Amino acid sequence: MPSPLSAATSLALMALVALLSVSTISPAVVDATALTYNVAAHERACFYAWNDIPKKKIAFYFAVQSGGSFDIDVDVRDPNQKQLLSLEKERQGDYVFTGNEVGEYSFCFSNDMSTFAEKTVDFEIAVEHEKRAAQMEAAEKGTGPQAHTNAMDESLFRLSGELNQIDRMQKYFKTRENRNFATVISTESRIFWFSLSESALIVVMSAMQVFVVRTFFSSGKRSYV
Repeated sequence: MPSPLSAATSLALMALVALLSVSTISPAVVDATALTYNVAAHERACFYAWNDIPKKKIAFYFAVQSGGSFDIDVDVRDPNQKQLLSLEKERQGDYVFTGNEVGEYSFCFSNDMSTFAEKTVDFEIAVEHEKRAAQMEAAEKGTGPQAHTNAMDESLFRLSGELNQIDRMQKYFKTRENRNFATVISTESRIFWFSLSESALIVVMSAMQVFVVRTFFSSGKRSYV
């Protein structure tokens, strides 16, 4: 009778083999990069994504997490330097376009409008080859192990899409939290300086009133004959 340890080891090895088989049969078709970058004042920072096949879908997401008014200029160009996207003073964006040209696509952030404020930007660039329709049609017509593999691949693809949606929602709430926190800090600072100015004004007015009253009662000496 095999021991529980050997049985558990056998199950782990079978699971690993199955995972490797699925990874070999259904390779990833998405090349994504998610980064956080601090754009200094008057800086123009560019990032690049390579498209090796025409008609690929390129997804671009960005959100300003901190700095100034939470806005930044964005410029996206194709390998022929044709402008695909131009934004000014945008806080957040989520765009998808078709990469018709083979080559390097540039994604630039410009912080020229800021005198000294540094901007923190979260962004993600994903390049995906759209072949889902053909795979789904083949899965509907096919039978046997290949059909089951295609069905599993489709389930994994849908699960990946749902996880991406959850990830986007988390980024959205993170951005909202950072902006709300910055608003709270700004409001606290304004209340502090307003209260300080009000207190100083009250002290000055009190001193002036005391000075006026003392001057009124001692303005002139009465002379008696």
